[in-house]
Amino acid sequence: MDNDQESEHQIGREILRYLEKYPDAKDTLEGIAQWWLLKSLAAKKVMEVERAVAFLLAEGLIIETRREGSPPIYKLNRNKEKEIQEMLKSE
Repeated sequence: MDNDQESEHQIGREILRYLEKYPDAKDTLEGIAQWWLLKSLAAKKVMEVERAVAFLLAEGLIIETRREGSPPIYKLNRNKEKEIQEMLKSE
């Protein structure tokens, strides 16, 4: 199976998962792409970003700041600029 076919099958599975959760749903192609698939993609991306942020925190490359009643905020650890540059070069 080539990449295009695999992508089509993956999208097809996502559509079926959505319809399984919401069996009465119906929409246009644009609606399916915007509302059904992007919601699923966004949820997956948040999980991926969470894992990436955890990795960067563990390596000390970013810093977490917490304030009561607010979600954490992340920023560059300027003390690790050399390590960051080395990591970016190794792409």
